[in-house]
Amino acid sequence: MKIVRATLNDVEFVAPLFNKYRVYYDQPSQLKAAIRFLYDRLSMDESVVFIAVDEVVGVEKALGFIQMYPSFSSVSLEKLWVLNDLYVEEDERQRGVARALLMEAKKFAVDSHTKGIILETTPENKVAQNFYEKIGFKRDENIHYYYFQ
Repeated sequence: MKIVRATLNDVEFVAPLFNKYRVYYDQPSQLKAAIRFLYDRLSMDESVVFIAVDEVVGVEKALGFIQMYPSFSSVSLEKLWVLNDLYVEEDERQRGVARALLMEAKKFAVDSHTKGIILETTPENKVAQNFYEKIGFKRDENIHYYYFQ
């Protein structure tokens, strides 16, 4: 398995996984819209996507992906990354794919001289919380998250 940073040439390769990720969160399957969305984000440098790739009998297969969006901290005057999407094919889970993707994301955050990476999970997603904490993420007990829709 290798982790590669997605380019515009990889959009159609990773889009089926991105579509499955959205379906997991109860969104309708919209592969064409997923392709367009990823293309737009990457072409405008609005996100960074890493893909876990395996080669089986000379054919590359996308195992999972991670997508981060840039943000900024006015207080620290630094750029940071928002880890928004992480997905691994169901039959590829428990093989270290998510860990490899997150380690690459962490390396990228350090190499790009940013404050770090922030992410969120639902309160009941204890598996994800434990996983993130095991690889160095810390829960911020001092912040309350709000949104407007």
